[in-house]
Amino acid sequence: MLTDTVQRTGGKEAGWVNRLFSNEAYTQEHQELKFALHRKLLDRINLEALSAMAGERARAEIRAAVARLIEEEKTPLSLMEKDRVIEEVLDEVFGLGPLEPLLRDPTISDILVTTPRLVYVERAGKLHRTPVEFKDDAHLLRIIEKVVSRVGRRVDESSPLVDARLPDGSRVNAAIPPVAVDGPLLSIRRFGRDALQGEDLVKKLALTEGMLQLLQCCVKARLNIVISGGTGAGKTTLLNVMSSYIPEDERIVTIEDAAELRLRQTHVARMETRPANVEGQGAIRIRELVVNSLRMRPDRIIVGECRAEEALDMLQAMNTGHDGSLTTVHANNPRDAIGRLEVMIGMANSNMSMRSMRQQISSAIDLFVQVARFSDGTRRITHITECVGMEGDLITMQDIFVFEKTGLTESGRVTGRFRATGIRPKFYERLRASGMQLPASIFQTVVEIS
Repeated sequence: MLTDTVQRTGGKEAGWVNRLFSNEAYTQEHQELKFALHRKLLDRINLEALSAMAGERARAEIRAAVARLIEEEKTPLSLMEKDRVIEEVLDEVFGLGPLEPLLRDPTISDILVTTPRLVYVERAGKLHRTPVEFKDDAHLLRIIEKVVSRVGRRVDESSPLVDARLPDGSRVNAAIPPVAVDGPLLSIRRFGRDALQGEDLVKKLALTEGMLQLLQCCVKARLNIVISGGTGAGKTTLLNVMSSYIPEDERIVTIEDAAELRLRQTHVARMETRPANVEGQGAIRIRELVVNSLRMRPDRIIVGECRAEEALDMLQAMNTGHDGSLTTVHANNPRDAIGRLEVMIGMANSNMSMRSMRQQISSAIDLFVQVARFSDGTRRITHITECVGMEGDLITMQDIFVFEKTGLTESGRVTGRFRATGIRPKFYERLRASGMQLPASIFQTVVEIS
């Protein structure tokens, strides 16, 4: 009975992490053997008995069952090959099949499945092709369905796009036919087991110690901050770091499309959106969650990303007593971020004049922090910019810190410098009134990156 239980799970496709990037590729015979064992396992397994077992016991039972099945096969295998096949079948049963070895590698930040035979990963900001393969489109689709079903979502022809998350918080996006032309597409944005801290970003040369001190003080002094940047620039990572400076005694409400923020505080109320059901009803969008959060007595509101009309509600919350709120937007620089916010306010059908929009933005937001990913894969804060106010019909801004790119080394590494502009921000007195002390030298420093 227990043997039957073991045989109903799925398998691992790729072996150990340290061989993923070698020249060894999967043979067709190996794939066929693995799936033959998997099918036999499904025929013999007892699902009810398996579900009643503890995780380690269930794995042990399945391991023993697969070993017996291998002995029944006529294909000659060495001990190493047998261990590899057993591990892969266990991955199919308990995990995400061929992707499990990649998920165990902490150096991988993105996993990108373009076709069943074409899997890329990102390491240190650079893309690398792996030898990992799926058997066919059906195999890849089965793995996608396993991911989305864990978080109560679905993917099918009527709903071919889906956002989900893995148990470790990694963000998953999938697209299947008919919108995916060449077969299912899968993207996994991974997060480290241990969330990065500000000191880690300084060591990675993403910013300077003085810039970190300024951002830390701004969060504690309850300034409203918008983090802007392109896709994969590190906006969410920086948002996690900055949110860690929120005092423990404040109530935080987080709102996201897919919950990926990992705050260290205890008093955190987390909410995420919900897609529409089969009938196209029941969708809950970020805007509705922002409005609802105002009834939850928040000290801080953190919106993972503003993409549409929810920007208006977020700005209104910032303007009505919810100081210290944080959010991110997609933009190439702080000035473009303002333009993006204007467009998103317009999407709310608010019929506001351009001047009224800009007044809302200038009175709500105190600071823009721009992050960028460079050609060598490094991510850096390129601007810390204060939103000063209105002059006529224009929003005035002033840079406090900037990163200036100066060139490339022979190895392709970006060189440059972090430079303080020498301008003391208008909110400096607000920091002092909140008990924050910053040395004047912070606003005069230049740090070279070579």
